[in-house]
Amino acid sequence: MKKFDIRNIKVRKVDIGQLDDRLLLINLYLTQLITFIIGFLWVILQGRNVINLFRLPETPEFLYWGAALAAIIVLFDIAISRWVPEQAMDDGGVNEKMFRKRPLWHIVLICLVVSVCEELLFRGAIQHAIGAYWTSILFAAIHVRYLKHWIPTGMVFGISYSLGWVQDHTGTIWAPIAAHFVFDLIMGLIIRFRKETDR
Repeated sequence: MKKFDIRNIKVRKVDIGQLDDRLLLINLYLTQLITFIIGFLWVILQGRNVINLFRLPETPEFLYWGAALAAIIVLFDIAISRWVPEQAMDDGGVNEKMFRKRPLWHIVLICLVVSVCEELLFRGAIQHAIGAYWTSILFAAIHVRYLKHWIPTGMVFGISYSLGWVQDHTGTIWAPIAAHFVFDLIMGLIIRFRKETDR
């Protein structure tokens, strides 16, 4: 039996056009699972209770904050896309490939999974440790597909910081989860139902 050697693992950059839909979804769900596990363990290592972190507030006020923040982000994103050249907002085609031909139920599922997993790690664990500002820098840095262009990188930082602020303001992780979910869902639906001539 051949011995496994981690040095033999080769990592190469793959163009989004080289990924078929199955591989794209495997990559998405695997990275979200890893994100969730790291966030879950980090919260526990901080001596906090994950169940308490996800306890729903008694009033629905967090939903209003989440929906309002999502609406502001969507309007800002749409306004920016009207004045900024398309190549300056290029994400390498990831969002287009992810949402363009996806069934509605699957877009909802993707947005739900991403919002819960990423907010657990970034707002639930990392922000608790280092604050909203540094968490937002880290959040922008992991969205590597945007790093070639300063406008989307700045937008990701601003979105992350506003998610951190809304969590601090409402005192619950459900507010940034709601905002993240609604924003991703609206943007995914815009991509999904945009006319072919608009592309």
